[in-house]
Amino acid sequence: MKLYSAAASPFARKVRVCLLELGIENQVEFIDAAATPVAPNDMLIMQNPLGKIPCLISDDGMALYDSRVITRYLNDCKKGALYPKGAKLWEALTLEATADGMMEAAVLMVYEKRFRPKEMVYDIWLEAQWDKVERALDALESGWEGHLDGPLDMAQIAVGVVLEYLDFRHGDRDWRKGRDALAKWQAAFAKRDAMQKTQPSM
Repeated sequence: MKLYSAAASPFARKVRVCLLELGIENQVEFIDAAATPVAPNDMLIMQNPLGKIPCLISDDGMALYDSRVITRYLNDCKKGALYPKGAKLWEALTLEATADGMMEAAVLMVYEKRFRPKEMVYDIWLEAQWDKVERALDALESGWEGHLDGPLDMAQIAVGVVLEYLDFRHGDRDWRKGRDALAKWQAAFAKRDAMQKTQPSM
């Protein structure tokens, strides 16, 4: 299998953590496909017309994207337990979608400042994206502690990755303030070997 990714992408990191937790990282060739919204990677576009990472090429040549599709595929291939059975599955998928939405908002904030001319940066829009992140953080703090403390699954991985991405790109926002339980959970989760091995460079 081949994985098109970039080291700083939280969505790609999700997949890398998944591979490590499943013990199949040595079965994948990693291809750096860094791109921007205004300068897509031509090699990547040949596999994913959206030009987004991550994109996994299966052994039979099928292109799989986005990150949630890839991690579900990898878990099924390995017959892993990163997606629970029964009613717990919908809980896990919802929590993973919440974390992915946080990632999207946080990445869009980076793009707004990095790729728009300074005079075109829309501060109201930036703050609206951060409001999404904050609402989700409050929900994680008050309503998801039972799931986060349960058996390892992709929802936990997604939450762990997005919280570290907030530190990586939005450290000045101090997401931990007023969220002691979530901060404590993150500090423990960050010690996992898969999280340590996939940390983006500051």
